[in-house]
Amino acid sequence: MSTSTPLRVLVCGTNFGRFYAEAVRRRPGYTLAGILSRGSSASRTYAESMGVPFHTDADDLPADIDAACVAVSSSISGGKGTDLARALMDRGIHVLQEHPVHLFELTGNLKHARSRGVQYRLNTHYPHVAPVRSFVEAARRLVARQQPLFLDAATPVHLMHPLVDILGQAMGTLRPWRFADPAPLPAEIGPQPFRSLHGVFAGAPLTLRVHHQLDPSDRDNHALHWHRISLGTEGGVLTLADTHGPVLWSPRLHIGRDADRRFVLDGPGTGPLGFGSTAVVGGTGSFRTVFSDLWPEAIGSALDGLRDAVAQGGDALRAGQYDLAVCRLWSDLAARLGPPEIVRPATPRPLAVSDVFPAPERFPYDTSASNSAQASPSGRAEPASARPADTVAYSPSAEFFDLVAAEHTATASAPAVAALLADADLGTGPVVDIGAGTGLVTEAVARARPDAEIIACEPSVGMRAVLTSRVFSDEDLRSRVTVTADAAPDLDLPDRFSVLLLCGVLGHLDAEERARLWRRVTRRLAPGGLVVVELMQFEEPTTLPETRLATTTAGRHRYEWSFGGAPDEAEDGVMRLQSTWRVYRDGAPRAEREVHDSYRWEPFGLKDVVAESGMTARTLPTRPGAPPLAVLTRAPDTTGEAAGAHLPPARTALDAPDAAATRASPDRPRTDPPLVSSSTDG
Repeated sequence: MSTSTPLRVLVCGTNFGRFYAEAVRRRPGYTLAGILSRGSSASRTYAESMGVPFHTDADDLPADIDAACVAVSSSISGGKGTDLARALMDRGIHVLQEHPVHLFELTGNLKHARSRGVQYRLNTHYPHVAPVRSFVEAARRLVARQQPLFLDAATPVHLMHPLVDILGQAMGTLRPWRFADPAPLPAEIGPQPFRSLHGVFAGAPLTLRVHHQLDPSDRDNHALHWHRISLGTEGGVLTLADTHGPVLWSPRLHIGRDADRRFVLDGPGTGPLGFGSTAVVGGTGSFRTVFSDLWPEAIGSALDGLRDAVAQGGDALRAGQYDLAVCRLWSDLAARLGPPEIVRPATPRPLAVSDVFPAPERFPYDTSASNSAQASPSGRAEPASARPADTVAYSPSAEFFDLVAAEHTATASAPAVAALLADADLGTGPVVDIGAGTGLVTEAVARARPDAEIIACEPSVGMRAVLTSRVFSDEDLRSRVTVTADAAPDLDLPDRFSVLLLCGVLGHLDAEERARLWRRVTRRLAPGGLVVVELMQFEEPTTLPETRLATTTAGRHRYEWSFGGAPDEAEDGVMRLQSTWRVYRDGAPRAEREVHDSYRWEPFGLKDVVAESGMTARTLPTRPGAPPLAVLTRAPDTTGEAAGAHLPPARTALDAPDAAATRASPDRPRTDPPLVSSSTDG
């Protein structure tokens, strides 16, 4: 079939199958052709709610179905899923089947697909979940640079098959593998939830802990935890904290010694002491977000794999050799562990974080809110005791932000955004300002459109304090602006919004986080909606010598702002930007106070934004030398590459000197004061 023709997909089953149906309904390139189940009233009602035909017999299906998602238990779980998959293949329908499937059945299914000339894929699901994909991609980069020294993994028994797949994808191979039997448990200690075994996986030593208890009627609800994986090299340890995130990076602690065997804490070669002891990559959403976003998006990714296989053709059995190897390895592990202990526990009582941490207190030297240690202009790590208690990026320097950002906003972004929104249709949903900072652009939008409802999202406590004060001090803003502490990409978006503002935000996110944000944005952006994007003026990592960019006074104090940056030594394609404020009193030659901020930023240009978002872009007129500002609109029939043709070549990469003006933070969207001198520059 033509790759431009939507794939007509039948979903079989309405328990986990509802996530498949939602994935098919949302994802471009697919049409939900119907629901097939045993005929319960709940399934019929669900099909009616989706507006699709309901079927109870594979023999009665219409001839126009291209593919089927079989979310019905296979024989290993006491169901007829495999029989159904083969019946569908007999009708020339391509099949994506939900795990688990016994090795013998999987082999038979692949042979059946080969004989019928169709494609068959087994979906282990969890390798497609966004945080797991982020871990896998980071692991592949890591093992390409350094030899893996160990793997440590934990899983509930019913998710051991997907765990093997995750490890195989992370390591780039499964072989060589071999395992020892688990150590016997002393009889006198009674039942134990976990069994442990050791072995070799992809040539690396593996320790595996399995929650070896199972409630056959309710597997997921009684797992003590989901996937947890650590991969260690000489450079550090990469950890998937949970199937649904986050991912952690813990650099190796190594301190040089001098001739007297004392630690060398300053001087050449001590740069790695400035690394954050653990960086948290990506956020975590609620369980509701897992069901509403992460799982349907993961299934959509698996569907794309089936669609690619259909487009390419070829031998399903040959293509399934990796899946067979994963299944064989899983079968080996299951045989060594033996049957799980059958349990039927009472309903658990989940605890909220507030039950465990009742007060938002921090450890005395806690810098975990920032993804890296703050650094002084000399490059030396600043002692934690010298930094403010709140070290979230932008919070340390929030008190100074408006001193120069107000002028930049008033002469550059605010007029351009106000002009754009003057005639925009804002009746389809609120304006969402992600990375609202101190609220300068939020206020400008509110002044330009007195009818607009605005949601201003700002996770930095310091910046949000100024934003909230700005809103509370104005009765009009107070009635229309909702302030939240949400951060991209997993912030709580309304079901529909008319305008999205992303000023100085996107470079703080990695590629996977940006992709996740764009998927959510394009799904909820109202027809005809607008996305405003402001970037920095460099499109690849570059060195920016620390330069004083602005000086201004207030009362007896003189404030100086300096800015610099350099390629991040620990992460390719990324910059580490440094912002420094110095406060002088009564003309004194030495600063009485210095405040440092450090931000992570991935530099790229507007054409990259177009390619990633799949939207059409046009630049907005703004002050000469200001950071690039553009508006994106949805183009249903235009690919990201084609959409780039809409960009005026002369405006896609400006080269004026105030490039670094757009602010940067490891976990925070927004824009630093522009690289322009204020009217009181000294």
